[in-house]
Amino acid sequence: MCFLLNNLKQITTVAYGKSTLPGNLVFYQGDSSIEYPIDFFVFLLRKGEKTILIDAGCETMPGFIMKDFKGSVRALAEIGVAPDDITDLIITHAHHDHIECAKYFRNSVVHIQKDEYEKAGKYLADNTNLNVFENEFTVCDGVKIIKIGGHTKGSCIVEIDNNIIAVGDECYMKECIDKQVATGVSFCLEKSKEFIKKYSNSSYTLLFSHSANS
Repeated sequence: MCFLLNNLKQITTVAYGKSTLPGNLVFYQGDSSIEYPIDFFVFLLRKGEKTILIDAGCETMPGFIMKDFKGSVRALAEIGVAPDDITDLIITHAHHDHIECAKYFRNSVVHIQKDEYEKAGKYLADNTNLNVFENEFTVCDGVKIIKIGGHTKGSCIVEIDNNIIAVGDECYMKECIDKQVATGVSFCLEKSKEFIKKYSNSSYTLLFSHSANS
């Protein structure tokens, strides 16, 4: 799936697997007896001389029953993108499924929030070209990483052209936005609720890492 943006920029949604999550993880105070289907996506953004990947994805997912699972590197290869093509890798947070494959993108600058970097050690090669930031960082014109800190201590979103938001895991699916209910997995529930309130505004287009992007 592609989103065509201004000035010939393009975002490609790259799917690499499917699974389920219980409702108590998807929604705050959700029903644990209900299983919700989830997807696994990374996002490829081309802008000028930059080829930016939002989250590295994974090649293993311990504890999950996976379907149609190929891993993010193979899924990128199927659309003609090699790891060395990526100039910038943005890690929204240091959970396994968002960072495991970071080791493959050796030519990229890896952008990661400071608190998440402190948890990311085993996933990053010693020679990784790192940019560790505190609250915000502008990768290039129109692409900004913003710390939210709802899902994890330093979890981030990526703002593209002011109104397209790659949400990371600040919420798992559009239903969280529609129902104004925070995710069931929050480091800081108040920040999760603030995120839901702000980005439920219809002026934003949200890109979800774990549910269909339409």
